[in-house]
Amino acid sequence: MHRAPFFTPAPDWVGDTIPFVHEDTLFVYYLHHRREAIGEGTSWHLLTTTDLVTWTDHGEVLPHGTAAEEDLNCYTGSIVTDEDGLHHLFSTAQNPAFTAPDGRPLQRVAHATSTDLLHWTKHPEDTFGAPEGLDPADFRDPFVHRPTPDGPWEMLLAARHAEGPERRRGTVGRLTSTDLRTWEPAAPLWDPRRFLTQECPEVFRIGDWWYLVYSEFTDAFVTRYRMSRSPEGPWHAPRHDSLDARSFYAAKSAQWQGRRIFAGWIATREGRRDDGAWQWAGTLSLLEAVQREDGTLDLRLPPEVLAQDTAPVDAGLAPTTIAACTHYEAAVGAHELPSRATIRARLRLDPDGRAGGLLLRTDAEGENGYVLRLEPRAGRMVLDRWPRPLTGTEQWQISGDVPHLLELERPADLSSPEHRLDLVLEDDLLVAVLDEKVALSTRIYDHPAGRLGVFAEDASLTLTDLLVTTA
Repeated sequence: MHRAPFFTPAPDWVGDTIPFVHEDTLFVYYLHHRREAIGEGTSWHLLTTTDLVTWTDHGEVLPHGTAAEEDLNCYTGSIVTDEDGLHHLFSTAQNPAFTAPDGRPLQRVAHATSTDLLHWTKHPEDTFGAPEGLDPADFRDPFVHRPTPDGPWEMLLAARHAEGPERRRGTVGRLTSTDLRTWEPAAPLWDPRRFLTQECPEVFRIGDWWYLVYSEFTDAFVTRYRMSRSPEGPWHAPRHDSLDARSFYAAKSAQWQGRRIFAGWIATREGRRDDGAWQWAGTLSLLEAVQREDGTLDLRLPPEVLAQDTAPVDAGLAPTTIAACTHYEAAVGAHELPSRATIRARLRLDPDGRAGGLLLRTDAEGENGYVLRLEPRAGRMVLDRWPRPLTGTEQWQISGDVPHLLELERPADLSSPEHRLDLVLEDDLLVAVLDEKVALSTRIYDHPAGRLGVFAEDASLTLTDLLVTTA
């Protein structure tokens, strides 16, 4: 058993996730990423939970193939159950030894079946590749569902047109089937001609709305969603269409006990540094999507995750008011935070002010550490840090010349003065949620310890309530 808000299969990492629900148990299959053994094959591993915080690790459940087989790498896919109760797994089969005419590895769809969701029988005779007109080396992440109970099965794929502008060929490919074994090409579900590709696509329904979720890495590295009244589209972009920031990627979801639970990975950074390059794969994390009246989605930490840390922590920070309408001012707690902490704070922030928020793992002066900054005028929540590392060699350059990472900001409605911040900290992981609506997940390496504080800049801020707990 593993009990934590996050899961990492040390010494390895969690890649793309495939959530599935059976009999009120949430199954999270994931690509087991062995960074030190790249090229030796990727398999599916499995975690299960009945409460979102206590995990059972089942280890490898879908072994990868040999160097001579097409599925040396078993990449992302999906699972469905047919009318007879048989479970069907669809994955992406890839092996660098099997190439397209231009030398790039082929990507093909593989099929396996199971009666218990733990032991899978592969059916290599069902493996197939991209139909004519689609790039055979970009044909992956099969998501199978049945839009109507009496209609055919549909398979959605991260695909690319074989021809066209290099950075705008991405399409959500589609095939149909009546037996889950043979598949016929159909018109794309969504063909925006906007992205390199739309990875890990999925479609689900909540009430009268259908949602298409995908991950893209064209002008941002982020998971987004589109909305429609029909499973056929048209797919419209809400005003704020991302689920989280840069580091929570390839998120997919399942309906668990009537709730929509997203599973994704929080990326690691090279060299375990805040300015290190983002790396593929990381740590499993969960978010819950809640539908608003207009159909758009809020993202929050599941209440079970927030409630699991029950031991009170005295951060040495009392409710306080900072009146800093013409300057900057901060109040810092007297005690260091534990490496693992759940923080629940309520703030009142001037909606016409410049900025205010929390200082995380900061020093006694509130000078060095992380800053979770709410900016009403800009309409955003930002994770910043100080000092910011230098990126150039010019002698005149100072740390203030380096801006905060735009990848770690989230659009937010700060027109109301009352706000709630929910944070989960554990070692180098942080998930922060504003008003149970806006999520920002990331790594924090450079400041492993420090205090909690509040600050205001050209604004007035009141910390009205604070609860800090640990395991």
